[in-house]
Amino acid sequence: MATVRTSVPVLDLSTARLADGLFNPEFIDALRDAAHNVGFFQIVGYGAREGQPAELLSTLAEFFALPLEQRLALDNRNSAQFRGYTRLGKEITQGRADSREQIDYGPELPERADVPADQPYLGLQGPNQWPAEFPQLERVAMEWAQLMSGIGAELLGAISVSLGLPEDHFAEPFDGDAAWMGKLVHYVGGQVPEAGTQGVGSHADYGFVTLLLQDQVGGLEVQPYGQDEWITVEPIEGALVVNLGEMLEVATDGYLMATIHRVTAPPPGVDRYSVPFFWSPRLDAVIDRVELPAELAAEARGVSDDPTNPMLSSYGANVLKGWLRAHPETAAKFYPELVGAAAR
Repeated sequence: MATVRTSVPVLDLSTARLADGLFNPEFIDALRDAAHNVGFFQIVGYGAREGQPAELLSTLAEFFALPLEQRLALDNRNSAQFRGYTRLGKEITQGRADSREQIDYGPELPERADVPADQPYLGLQGPNQWPAEFPQLERVAMEWAQLMSGIGAELLGAISVSLGLPEDHFAEPFDGDAAWMGKLVHYVGGQVPEAGTQGVGSHADYGFVTLLLQDQVGGLEVQPYGQDEWITVEPIEGALVVNLGEMLEVATDGYLMATIHRVTAPPPGVDRYSVPFFWSPRLDAVIDRVELPAELAAEARGVSDDPTNPMLSSYGANVLKGWLRAHPETAAKFYPELVGAAAR
C-alpha cells in the first residue's frame, strides 16, 4: 500500500547544479521523488531579488483596491486571448463560480490575422490589457514573468534528467514564442454566495510546469495520485509552489501526473493574493510520448481517464479547451462555434 503523504517537499534550487554545471544527483533524486509521488513541491533559493516577491504581492493588493470601474476597463470579455480582468465570481471551475477576481496575461505579441479554421487556438496569441493609470502593475508582473520563465526552463531541464532524458529533451517546443501564462489573483471570501467555500475548484493545470507565489493566508490543497486525503500546502514566505501540468502527464504516460488541487476561499473580510505562472510551450506544439527507462516505465500509471476532461497532446488545443469552459461569456463572444463542443 502506498504511503499517504501529509506534506509537500521543499527543495533548494540553488543546490540544483554542481560546480561543473551539471545537475546535482542528490537534487535530481529528491526532485524525482517529489514529482512522481506527490506532484507538488516548494522551492526556495530560486534567485529572486531582495524584496521582489513582497513587492509583487503588495502591488496586487493596491491594484485590486482600485475602483471597480478602473478594473473593468480591462475586462477580459473584450479579449479573444482571454487576457485582462475577470470579475469576482465569473471564472468557472467544475461548473461552479470561483471566489476570486484576477488579471490574466501572457507574452506581449500582436494578434494573428490568419488563424486557420483547424487551429483556432492560434487565436490565443495577442496583446495584454494593462491599466495605463497604474503602470507599476505591468512592470512588476512582466519582470516576474521573465524570472519565472528562466526558472521554468531550469526545472524542466532537471525533470528531463530525472526521467533519464537529455537536459534539453523538452526544449524545442519552447523555441520561438513560448505561450507562458501568468495570473494575478485576489481571493475574496463571503462575497460569491454560489461559490460557497470554493476559492477555485479542484482541477489540474494545462501545461508543463506551474510556479505559484502565494501569500501567508493559505488555502491551497493538493491530492496526490491514488490518495483520498488532501494535503494543505503551508505557505513559506517567498517560496514558490511547483506542480506539473497535463503535458508532462501525457508525455510520460502518467509517470508524472498533473496533480489535482484546489483553493479554499478565505474567511469573509480576509484577502488572499497569489501569482500563478504557467511555463508552457508554443501554441502549435504537439508533445510526443517519451521513452522512459524500464524501471520508470514500470511505474507509469497511464493518462487520467476522465471523459469530461480528455488530455490532448496538442498544447494549444488543450489550453483552449480549458479557457472555453472557464470563461463562458468570453468564449461565446469570440469562439461561438466551439462552445458547444467544449461543453460536451
